[in-house]
Amino acid sequence: MSDAIKNEIRAFIVENFLFGDDTAPLADDQSLIASDLVDSTGILEMVTFLEERFGIVMADAEIVPANLDSIARIDAFVIRKRETAETTAG
Repeated sequence: MSDAIKNEIRAFIVENFLFGDDTAPLADDQSLIASDLVDSTGILEMVTFLEERFGIVMADAEIVPANLDSIARIDAFVIRKRETAETTAG
């Protein structure tokens, strides 16, 4: 499941921040902020995408680099949020 999430996140980043240019490698642990791929507006776009695509709700306190600065961190965050939602719902 994690690879599928990573692939969707990567596709979103390529489409929205690299304008479809998937020729440059984008490592799972590459900092999206330090490499200037995503700025503050981009983070808000990412949050909207994650909430809509993966059915999660992000609190303001969760919108931090620890959760959103790389594909790997975003993937781990989405998985945690989904597990938490399943635990509280079930």
